[in-house]
Amino acid sequence: MEFNRIITLLRKERGITQKQAAEDLGISQALLSHYEKGIRECGLDFIVRVADYYGVSCDYLLGRSADRNGMMLSAEDIPNPESMKDNVYHGSVLPTMNKKLISNSLNILYAKLSDCQNRTLVTEVSAFLMLAVYKMFRLLYSAQAHNTRSLFSISQNTWEGYSDSAMKVAEANVKAALAGEELAGPDSALKDTQCLAMTTESLSEEYPLYASSLLNLVKSSETRIEKP
Repeated sequence: MEFNRIITLLRKERGITQKQAAEDLGISQALLSHYEKGIRECGLDFIVRVADYYGVSCDYLLGRSADRNGMMLSAEDIPNPESMKDNVYHGSVLPTMNKKLISNSLNILYAKLSDCQNRTLVTEVSAFLMLAVYKMFRLLYSAQAHNTRSLFSISQNTWEGYSDSAMKVAEANVKAALAGEELAGPDSALKDTQCLAMTTESLSEEYPLYASSLLNLVKSSETRIEKP
């Protein structure tokens, strides 16, 4: 399942036609089409050829690694945006790793927002993320009965519904801005989406410290979505 998706992604990122890729790889276009659609399975020799052709690892092609070079991340491998020497977070590897994956991915997200220079996008994306953190923090906080409820001004009965609605509004505003709709003045819409042009290769080149974190976050999230 991963292989056919990834070889299609790599070809399209390079801007290569299926016919050209098939010729370069020494197979027919029909056979490559079957591989990309997942209709047929290929042999190991073809996987190696594809890895050499696109300059990636076999582990990446097979979906075993989210990193193009096949690196398997550990908490120590992920740079910490707060302190490059800080590889321990409350003595637990799992919080350390997930915190770094999210923090490093946010670096790329906000770098792209900065490239677009659109205040509406920054505001609405930030609102969505802040609300997500708020929801998780409040759930944790509320699990302990002795924690005072006066920390929050929104009532216990309404906060979940209200925060869900506010997140939906923020998400809708982001979609509208990206689609070129004016929401709050003439500069609220994104007129040109070229600032958001990217490939897995360009991400790795532009953000060598953080790209692996983002790609692993994408892979982990989609695994969670497919298997709730």
